[in-house]
Amino acid sequence: MADWFCRDCLKTGSGAPVPGRCPSCGSPRLRSHDELFSLSIAHVDCDAFYASVEKRDDPSLRDKPLIIGGRQRGVVSTCCYIARQSGVRSAMPMFKARELCPDAVIIPPNMAKYVEVSRQIRAHMDALTPLVEPLSIDEAFLDMTGTERVHKAPPALSLARFARIIEKDLGVTISVGLSHNKFLAKVASDLDKPRGFAVIGKAETLSFLAPRPIGLIYGVGKVFSETLRKDGYQTIGQLQQEDPARLMRLYGESGARLARLAQGQDARKVSIEGEMKTISSETTFNTDIASLDELSTQLLKCSERLSERLKAKGVVGDTVTLKLKTAGFKLRTRARHLMMPTQLANVLYESGMGLLQREIDGTAFRLIGIGVSGLDVADGSDPGDLLEPMVARKAAAERAMDKVRTRFGRTAVVRGKLYSSRPETTPVSEEEADDLEGKST
Repeated sequence: MADWFCRDCLKTGSGAPVPGRCPSCGSPRLRSHDELFSLSIAHVDCDAFYASVEKRDDPSLRDKPLIIGGRQRGVVSTCCYIARQSGVRSAMPMFKARELCPDAVIIPPNMAKYVEVSRQIRAHMDALTPLVEPLSIDEAFLDMTGTERVHKAPPALSLARFARIIEKDLGVTISVGLSHNKFLAKVASDLDKPRGFAVIGKAETLSFLAPRPIGLIYGVGKVFSETLRKDGYQTIGQLQQEDPARLMRLYGESGARLARLAQGQDARKVSIEGEMKTISSETTFNTDIASLDELSTQLLKCSERLSERLKAKGVVGDTVTLKLKTAGFKLRTRARHLMMPTQLANVLYESGMGLLQREIDGTAFRLIGIGVSGLDVADGSDPGDLLEPMVARKAAAERAMDKVRTRFGRTAVVRGKLYSSRPETTPVSEEEADDLEGKST
């Protein structure tokens, strides 16, 4: 006998057969499962998050293929589902995306806007359960165990109500995966996108996983998948039949993890300590740059964007990292630990400049970025204000700029150095880098 609920009016029921439409509102959007009201580990993932926010704010984009990312030399950060039908995917070079979908509208990311929407969604998550583990700006694990008494509803119904609220109030759709552990909840959230709600129960775990490709297991990328294929493993079912000891002999700790996950076993708890450890901003140039003057201008732009994000999140950081990518795609990273944590653009820029000057050797770069780690909650002022009068004056000037920008827009006050800045670059944030390289689970 299966339990069911309507995702539109939230009416619940049980029995067999499950009705084809909701007997209350007539909606076909019913979700049924034998274990529907007993599972409590969820993975929530926004659907094409950046694109969804942009379409929400500009209705003229609603029925058009939309790509968020670099306009020329950059890569696709994300794209809407219309663009995906043409083969466009995250991390794809923009020139390739243009070839596949020449009618697409391409716009650069607006991270300040996305972060604000993410914070609003997170507030709704926190109202559901104190056990929220964010993975990136647009996805998180939730442990709903024990919440039935608070919400007067089983976790599945509370999550369905949450999805309705987010779509109605924030204009963003989400997909929910519900299961008995994090691995399977993450798998489930990808099964029914967009606006999905998928369930994987305990009883069906082995049979569900058996025919799936090994690449479904997180951490198994293209290289490892090819290694496994050459060794005769292509499906998770083949791993289920293998002796765990042999997998460990072949692949070490990775083999032990494969053996566990192939059986659907995942003992990881939803951890509230899973917050972002680094925040950054980076820019890909249309034309490679070698001069310190031009690179410093782009570094200042990145520092201002990074500062905006730190202030929006109410955090400071004590380690600054400079990122450079050469024309030949070789990556350079240099870091500096600060005496005092900061969120000020000026301090970030000056710290980054100290690192950048050492790298100027005639090499042309296609990308520059700056990030901070060692994050902590801001207390309203930079500690350095109390120690350095010059820092205090610059901090006061920057906060005055912030107030003007808050009231009249970020372009109301522009630093003099940025008036002559090199045109048309592509800003990318740390969360976007997560999207491009594949989100961790």
